Amino acid sequence: MIAAIPHLLGFKAEESIVFVPLRADLPLARVDLPTTASQRNEVWGAIRGAFGRYAQPGASVAIVCMTHDQQTAELIGHDLAARLASIGIDTPLRLSADDTHWYDIDSGDSGLQTESARDRLAATTVLAGRAQPANNRDALAASLIGDREPVAKLLPETRVDSAQSTPRREGPWALERLQQFHADGLRLTDGDAARVLVAVESIPIRDTLWNDIDRANSGSHVAPWTDLTSRAPDEVRAAPASLLGFAAWQNGNGALAWCALDQVPQDSPYALANLVAAAVQTGMHPREWETSKSLSTERAAEAFMAPQASAERGTTRPAMGL
Repeated sequence: MIAAIPHLLGFKAEESIVFVPLRADLPLARVDLPTTASQRNEVWGAIRGAFGRYAQPGASVAIVCMTHDQQTAELIGHDLAARLASIGIDTPLRLSADDTHWYDIDSGDSGLQTESARDRLAATTVLAGRAQPANNRDALAASLIGDREPVAKLLPETRVDSAQSTPRREGPWALERLQQFHADGLRLTDGDAARVLVAVESIPIRDTLWNDIDRANSGSHVAPWTDLTSRAPDEVRAAPASLLGFAAWQNGNGALAWCALDQVPQDSPYALANLVAAAVQTGMHPREWETSKSLSTERAAEAFMAPQASAERGTTRPAMGL
């Protein structure tokens, strides 16, 4: 389980609590390790709604504290296990782990983390076509920041060309260009990237591409929107970053979704970003999206936004995926 967690999260967690579902009805969640009683209350407030929402009879999760502080891990493990029990969720496995060892909080057993386990998990995920985990969350966030100057230089000319075209032409072109990427995996040229980024400034065109993302194909959408987010200047980054966040959430990668949302410029609200933030923070299951696809972006965001789903930077934000 310790070897699997980086692959589940997309990065190697440090000073974190990871809640690993032992059945498919609950979300995977990671939060920063709380060091005070007040912070433990914040963590509980952040995860309670999501876990309580989906818990079925017999629901269970493993609590894994990724830290060198064994005493803190034991305190947190027992505290949160009691709180989860209060909403009907069992915690039959409570572990802590540092860089080299794992520890069973209940039994006191411990052991080495082996390279063979890490290698076996890495090989399995490579064969499944999954990207290898980043060294830490900062590295995952940094992967969304690339060279934005080439596209920035092309934007003025691209806007002129777009003004001479029509949404009825640009929308199908953008969809076809993304589908070509899914087929051949070749990175978009700077010219094509600029054209897609200008096209998705149009809400109807953006929504056409948005509605093309579902749970079945979300993994293939993560790659092009990651690339476009990393290359997009501030003025055209809100749409690709939000679409990346949505695709990552649909694919069960809450950490990548949060990193994508952090790339949305904060100088003006963006409804799709708010929707994704609400979905990730409340641990909403992607299947619930299917019931709301007919709503406008603004109405969907309002429907999904819960009191605890603050998208403000600096709040306790669990990265959840299903």
